[in-house]
Parts: sequence; C-alpha cells; structure tokens
Amino acid sequence: MKIIVCPGIHPTQLTDSFIDKLQPTNHQLLDILVFPTERYSAYSAIDLERWLKQCQLSPQNAPPLFFIAFSAGVVGGIGAALAWQLQGGKVKAFVAIDGWGVPLVANFPVYRLSHDYFTHWSSALLGKGKESFYADPDVEHLELWRSPDRCWGWRVVSSGLKTRCTAAEYLQFILQPKNNIDF
Repeated sequence: MKIIVCPGIHPTQLTDSFIDKLQPTNHQLLDILVFPTERYSAYSAIDLERWLKQCQLSPQNAPPLFFIAFSAGVVGGIGAALAWQLQGGKVKAFVAIDGWGVPLVANFPVYRLSHDYFTHWSSALLGKGKESFYADPDVEHLELWRSPDRCWGWRVVSSGLKTRCTAAEYLQFILQPKNNIDF
C-alpha cells in the first residue's frame, strides 16, 4: 500500500512534522509520497493526478493508494482519488483532515478528522465516512496537522461508540491493513 499525502496551503515543515508523527513505533517505515504543494495547487485534483503519473504510478499497475489529505488538500485529494478509481486504480481509503465543507461520497472507505466538535458535526452533513475523529479539547487548525500526537480527542464509530485517543493513534490504527477494507 502506498500512502499519498496531500498537504494544504502552509509551510512544508508542518507536513514534515506530521509525517514524523505518523510513522509507526515498530520502525517499519511507511511508503509515503508527498504531493509538493509548493509547486502545485493543493486543491487541484488535475495537478495531483498528473503528479502521480510523473511518479511512475498508473491506475493499471500501482498498488492500492491510501490518501491522507489536509485542509485545501482534501479538495484535490478526493477529486484525484475518485478519478484514479474511475481509471481502474484501487483506492484503499481516504482520510480527510479538517476538510470542512468538502463533500466526501465515495465507494471506498472515508475517514474524517476534525480540530473541534463543530467541524466534526457540520462536516458529517457532507458525508461522515466510515469512522471519524474530533479533537477534544479543541485545537487550532494547523496544530492537528503539525502535532497529531498531541491532539487528544474521540474516535467515533458508526454506532456512535466513542474511544479516547490522540489523532496520531487514530491514524496509525486506520493505517493498519487489517482495519480497513481489503481488495
């Protein structure tokens, strides 16, 4: 599984910090490609799709892609993930981190993470996904991306059951192959 990280519009150091916190503690590095938003528009699905092909990935022979997108990157990420699937590619899952106002309807697993309860609640109106997470206490928008290991909150499953964890723990949980749909 290849992880495609779609940052928002912010300094690249925040994304570096996010990826550092995302790595599992078992020292098995994740296979991650980061969409270079310093060269392309974070919200452009077309640019992201072209960039994936520049990275020698094609929908016909690439492993399943696992998208993680933040803020404006959610717009480009979901568009590219849907286009990838329409071209015959496999999408393992899509994670939207603070993708407020972005409709997320797909036939692959979708997860939402929000920096506060209001964003969590109001985003669910546009597709709440398989599961979700919201920070409690609230954190700043960029803090959720920069330091997911320090953002405590609630993992919410479709039944409404809630479990206390950090955003990083939640992401590490859903990145485990046994916890999302297999092809």
